[in-house]
Amino acid sequence: MRESEVFKLLECEVVKRDVVSELSIAKPDPLLVAREYRDEYIALICALFAYGNARLIVKFLQSLDFSLLTKSEEEIKRKFQKHYYRFQNSRDVIGLFIMLRRAKSEDSLENIFSQGYRLENSILDGLYALISWLENLYDYKSRGYHFLIGRPPVHNTTSTYKRWNMFLRWMVRKDSLDMGLWHSVEKKDLLIPLDTHTFKVAQKLGLLKRKSYDLKAVILLTQTLKQFDVDDPVKYDFALYRIGQEKILATLK
Repeated sequence: MRESEVFKLLECEVVKRDVVSELSIAKPDPLLVAREYRDEYIALICALFAYGNARLIVKFLQSLDFSLLTKSEEEIKRKFQKHYYRFQNSRDVIGLFIMLRRAKSEDSLENIFSQGYRLENSILDGLYALISWLENLYDYKSRGYHFLIGRPPVHNTTSTYKRWNMFLRWMVRKDSLDMGLWHSVEKKDLLIPLDTHTFKVAQKLGLLKRKSYDLKAVILLTQTLKQFDVDDPVKYDFALYRIGQEKILATLK
């Protein structure tokens, strides 16, 4: 496809998808649960568990009692004894809730993120500040727990930080889908939430020539999308996701 055709396709898909009906039981997405609460801490939980089958993600998220973020740590431990999801066992789920309960009592996620971000308007600097802060709130270690939260960007330059960048999209952008709960971060600075499916779609559309699925690919794709909309490049994320999920490219051949 020519660049003009790709631009037209993406713009049409953005408009088509910018409706609340895109999030439903029939079209499950973790944002469906996050929008129900419109809380940055609950939204982060929804984003961090957003890997695997979308229907199973939503089912798991709907089983969680988010009110426990304001309850005692003992009650969190008691209520989540049987909760697990893929790579996370019950101790990992408990650890996440205890860590975020402590965070919620100290500061807002937006404020901590902004302390790093506003130095150079860098999303990666903001993530470094936020993830580092969260890591220090609860002394618990396991593979499942660290898979969930990730490492500060300086320690892992290959990770795409897909779930974190998706969380930031929800928090910063404001439309029929994204919640726009944060006001200190510019949407023009956001990075595309790149997963393997969006990566392949971007390659097929000629938006990304890099063969490695890594942070460099995230930056390159974001820069390409800025050629279509310099002020809001990540607005194309959900469109790219649906194009791949619904195999739209196959119908165009």
